[in-house]
Amino acid sequence: MIRRPPRSTLFPYTTLFRSARGSSAGFDRHITIFSPEGRLYQVEYAFKAINQGGITSIAVKGVDSAVCVTQKKVPDKLLDPSTVTHLFKLTDTIGCVMTGLEADGRSQVQRARFEAANYKYKYGYDIPIDMLCKRIADISQVYTQNAEMRPLGCSIIMIAYDPQHGPQVYKADPAGYFSGYKATSVGVKQIEANGYLEKKLKKKITYTHDEAIQLAITALSTVLSADFKPSELEVGVVSKDDPKFRTLSEQEIDAHLVAIAEKD
Repeated sequence: MIRRPPRSTLFPYTTLFRSARGSSAGFDRHITIFSPEGRLYQVEYAFKAINQGGITSIAVKGVDSAVCVTQKKVPDKLLDPSTVTHLFKLTDTIGCVMTGLEADGRSQVQRARFEAANYKYKYGYDIPIDMLCKRIADISQVYTQNAEMRPLGCSIIMIAYDPQHGPQVYKADPAGYFSGYKATSVGVKQIEANGYLEKKLKKKITYTHDEAIQLAITALSTVLSADFKPSELEVGVVSKDDPKFRTLSEQEIDAHLVAIAEKD
């Protein structure tokens, strides 16, 4: 007579699903499985991974410019600070700030550059910012329904100056959602930063180039309760006068910090 092995060895996952490991019992093992409440835990964990770097990024749209500001943290004294950055140029006119896991962010930047170059090769003109953000969001969404990939633990904020639509700010997240914004933030203090920006934009909607930069820096400084040195910030800008994406030098950032201090 052939003896059958115990049921637990045949179906090792049955015990896992039966275990009372909180509300997520077993359902966080796979990206593609919904929990009974209709949640995808792996995707939710990807959003939590964005906060792992301990960085907050803010983007603001002005009348004729768009600005993104983020913290610059050099984790090791042996590192060359000039090689540490969260701001990247995707095309001549589109720049982005990556928040979250560093390696995932660089991978997404590389993919965005590839998609932008491919679009220009196919159609003969630069990809619009909304099309690029949509493409990146679509790719992220596929990662949430395909078991062979994991969602990327990073969020991208893009800025650009469009000749037709003016300054643009777009954000895409690991779930594959994207949208345009007047102002937005991402990272550890996202909720506080969004609350601060909402209050400011209720009082005043139109911001000049310098005002937009100073609003973004002030928002970051306020929510983190910190006074920044120029070396602790990164600022990326595009404007009507200079539609090419560029990052501000430490001297330019210092001038804005002085202007903020004089206002206070």
